[in-house]
Amino acid sequence: MNKTVHTVYIGLLLLIGIAATLMLAVNGYNYYSLSVEDRFWSAQHDLLKPSGALGHGLGIIGTVMMIFGVSFYMIRKRVRRFFSYGYLKHWLEMHIFLCTVGPVLVLFHTAFKFGGIVSISFWSMTAVVLSGFAGRFIYTQIPRSIKGNELSLQEIEELSAEISGKLKSIKEIPASVYARINAFSRFQNPSGMNSGGTLRHYIEVSREEKSILSELRKHSGSLTVNERKQLEGTVRSQLNLTRRIGTLKVMHRLFNYWHIFHLPFAISMFVIMLIHVTVTIIFGYKWIF
Repeated sequence: MNKTVHTVYIGLLLLIGIAATLMLAVNGYNYYSLSVEDRFWSAQHDLLKPSGALGHGLGIIGTVMMIFGVSFYMIRKRVRRFFSYGYLKHWLEMHIFLCTVGPVLVLFHTAFKFGGIVSISFWSMTAVVLSGFAGRFIYTQIPRSIKGNELSLQEIEELSAEISGKLKSIKEIPASVYARINAFSRFQNPSGMNSGGTLRHYIEVSREEKSILSELRKHSGSLTVNERKQLEGTVRSQLNLTRRIGTLKVMHRLFNYWHIFHLPFAISMFVIMLIHVTVTIIFGYKWIF
């Protein structure tokens, strides 16, 4: 999947998610805005109530999306024989799509009214979705190969040395900028850095990185557009690798903490969801079947 196709792929997923949410919200606004007592008299009640034709269907589709989103990604990530099936980052993007749109459909299935044990599943689902965005950020901070597999510290340092060699051969980089790029290596070993100081460190590093790139642009006005893009891309790659070497251990620690938080909520969500589905079938709510 080249860059253009990947951009279209991401755009299509985003469009589907937004369009589905807007269509359901607009179509059902008059119903969802009513009180529970008044909904019974609405012409949309038989369609949009949790056991209705559309409401029940949304619950089924949303649940299936979440199950597929979790199971397929976990299999691709952990079973070695599937490592060669596409890039891991593309599977992660599909996982995020299915496990974001799926809960949205489940939310419309509940008609925004839920209680009892189902409410525990709902809030667990909410916690899973929100923590998923945090996990995505941490994931992107850990250097990976083009296929999405995590790089070892040795591989990262070798890649950084290779890019550094390229920078030395580029005459268009002013001495002042090159000195700042070398000085940027101080972020590889931030003294006393821990999980609590990660955000402050990240802000400081990002500010310095932007400043270096800004100075580089000021001194590269004589280059063509393509030459400037290539030069900036090489410098940006070096700065990114330098930054990530410094935060690698911390990001691994944060990722472990994230799993401790994310996994229990996901398990409780699916367990209660299974109970809910079982009870629903026992009471005869079998949708259109």
